[in-house]
Amino acid sequence: MRPINIPGGRIGLAPPPLMRDPEEEEAAVHQISVKDMRKILRSAQLEKVRSRIRGVAVNCVPYAEFVTICGCGCNNREQALEFAKMMDESGTVIVLGDVVLLRPDMVAKTMEKMIYEKIALPNDPRKKELEIMEKQKGFIDQKAQSLVKRELYCGLGFLALQTLGFMRLTFWELSWDVMEPICFFVTSIHFGLAYTFFLRTSKEPSFEGYFRRRFKTKQEKLMKLYNFDVEKYNKLREAFFHVDYDL
Repeated sequence: MRPINIPGGRIGLAPPPLMRDPEEEEAAVHQISVKDMRKILRSAQLEKVRSRIRGVAVNCVPYAEFVTICGCGCNNREQALEFAKMMDESGTVIVLGDVVLLRPDMVAKTMEKMIYEKIALPNDPRKKELEIMEKQKGFIDQKAQSLVKRELYCGLGFLALQTLGFMRLTFWELSWDVMEPICFFVTSIHFGLAYTFFLRTSKEPSFEGYFRRRFKTKQEKLMKLYNFDVEKYNKLREAFFHVDYDL
């Protein structure tokens, strides 16, 4: 007789499916739900921290204040420190020692602007602007120099008239016995004026020192009169000539 090959499943001999304990299934579902809820809660808290950071008016704050901002709505300080670290690692903020930059995008724009101002490119339109400002500054310097020379010539005329007047008083009007103390006091007054100049300017009371001081004063007044932007001029010179030129 030939053996009859009958599948075991047709006669009900297949092993029954494995049945899991209902309590274990409920515990697994409960465990996954708690994990997901924690993740959702953490995400919501991080979003609140981001919105709170965007609401801060200043661009940078101390690190302690930043931790306080992150700790609003947290249970403890450890969680606030964790959120602060996550904000730094995600690039939402930039932590530099004890200072936190709350606007990384603005920092990038500022750095780009600084690089653009420091490095001069070929066919840079600022070069023409610098040439115009150079001509304007040359005109201002020339005018300031002429004004100071006019003051010096007036001073020379005053000294000449004073000397001639003292000579006339000494030899024709009065005598040397009378003019000697007068000349002494006049010389003392001149020395006092020179000493006052040194105290105010901390420079040697010489003709050159007086010229430089008066030239700088006249130059500043003329720059204000002609609306000359000194700070912009210095930045343009530094960008094109790589020198720190300070007026």
